[in-house]
Amino acid sequence: MEIPYQPARRADARSVAEVFIAFLKLGLTSFGGPIAHLGYFRREFVERRRWLDDEAYSDLVALCQFLPGPASSKVGFSLGLMQAGGFGALAAWLAFTLPSALLLIAFAYLTPDLHGPVGRGLTHGLKLVAVVVVAQAVWDMARKLCPDKTRAGIGLTALVITCVLTTGYAQLIVIALGAVLGLMLCRVPTRRGSSPDGRSPTRSAGRRWWCFSCC
Repeated sequence: MEIPYQPARRADARSVAEVFIAFLKLGLTSFGGPIAHLGYFRREFVERRRWLDDEAYSDLVALCQFLPGPASSKVGFSLGLMQAGGFGALAAWLAFTLPSALLLIAFAYLTPDLHGPVGRGLTHGLKLVAVVVVAQAVWDMARKLCPDKTRAGIGLTALVITCVLTTGYAQLIVIALGAVLGLMLCRVPTRRGSSPDGRSPTRSAGRRWWCFSCC
């Protein structure tokens, strides 16, 4: 009988305050859109703080990409949930969102003063910087998630389809195709009742479905 995952206190659980401070730091220093944010999350919580490993983070990102809405918001909410329960999820969302919300409100008040060559030049410069930030995040994640020719081929196929198809359903088609190709070409045999890193598959699956139900 499978025991569903419960976001209760664990040996590696964090306090709500620790989650809030970690995400507040990212909220104040992370620039770019959702894709760039996923790169910041990975650098902070996988490489630096080691709250989870690359495999678990990749699974979480894939799940959140499958759901509608900005993936970075769902990933941040889920990370807070996994580390400190429901209040941790709310703390992560608030800490990461509040700084940009306040800056956006301030920017809205300043918008009338940004007309003319200076305003257009400033806005154009910000757009160029955003492109670089997103490209760096995509490159960092690609190196980890596409370490071999098979997975790199799946990624390139998804890129081509996304560029060719202009329909609003392009992302759904790419996600479904990626799932099928991954199932066919990237299956890793494991011993029954165990996972490659020694964690219980039941608990790991339960954690992902808990995040799915809360997102």
